[in-house]
Amino acid sequence: MHTCCTPGRPGRVHACAPGTVELLPPPPVPPRRRAPHTAPEVVDLPGGEFRMGDHFDEGYPDDGERPVHRVVLEPFAIGTTTVTNAQFAAFAAATGHRTDAERYGSSAVFHLALRARPRDVLGRAPRTPWWLEVAGADWAHPGGPLSSWQELPDHPVVHVSWHDAVAYCRWSGTRLPTEAEWEYAARGGHRGRRYPWGDDLTPDGQDRCNIWHGDFPTHNTLRDGHLTTAPVRSFPPNDFGLYESAGNVWEWCADWFSPAYYRRSPRHDPLGPRTGTARVTRGGSHLCHRSYCNRYRLAARSANTPESSSGNCGFRVVRAAPGPA
Repeated sequence: MHTCCTPGRPGRVHACAPGTVELLPPPPVPPRRRAPHTAPEVVDLPGGEFRMGDHFDEGYPDDGERPVHRVVLEPFAIGTTTVTNAQFAAFAAATGHRTDAERYGSSAVFHLALRARPRDVLGRAPRTPWWLEVAGADWAHPGGPLSSWQELPDHPVVHVSWHDAVAYCRWSGTRLPTEAEWEYAARGGHRGRRYPWGDDLTPDGQDRCNIWHGDFPTHNTLRDGHLTTAPVRSFPPNDFGLYESAGNVWEWCADWFSPAYYRRSPRHDPLGPRTGTARVTRGGSHLCHRSYCNRYRLAARSANTPESSSGNCGFRVVRAAPGPA
């Protein structure tokens, strides 16, 4: 599997890991409670049947995007956007939660986004040297210790691990979407599309998502206006009301990852494999580029170890749909 769009935590056996460090136990999960007014907006979805997977047979074979298979989901509600820096800040202030990146003392920063002193750069990923392991990079300092989330309150929170996303969900009375829920919601009620808006990447010459333009990884033309993350709601929503379900940031899902799972996935409300070493991520990011990571398609899959974090991965939340009156 081509995993280099989201670098793994150093110390894991991972294609993009730049070194070794001692792995820490997961952070404690804060008690569940209702989130304040900063909670993410959600939209109720009816559920039902859809066809999941790569309808165009253009994904990476090792990612396991095929076969296309029928899935039936119960109704649920999902965040219209990914969780923002301001929303995550409210969680951190209320609970004192320390993210995996804070506990490890570093996280992965894209080289052109770096805002740090030379001594803060601990190393480069050997196969993907555009990823720097930076001391002091975390959700509150997305470019490194000389940056601040307060400059980007309405941008997606990044440098959050799967563990951190689960902790936020527990506190806010939500959960992460399953991979099937994520794809159903991102498809917006349409069958067989390549992207949330259709099959053409730039219909009528208009950019519909935040991805890389130019020569990766050294020159971004900024055609879509963004070098790194874009504020949530920067591009038109899909027909279910979801924003940026292609590009911007990868989104953690609840499932363990297996490239063979689609061949045995149950039809009703699949939850993913029972065990694994990496959790599913979906949607692509602002660093995706057709030359090496054509994963801003609706069917595209990736994964990372649950303690890993980077400057291009966040999450959105799910709530159970209201029951009958």
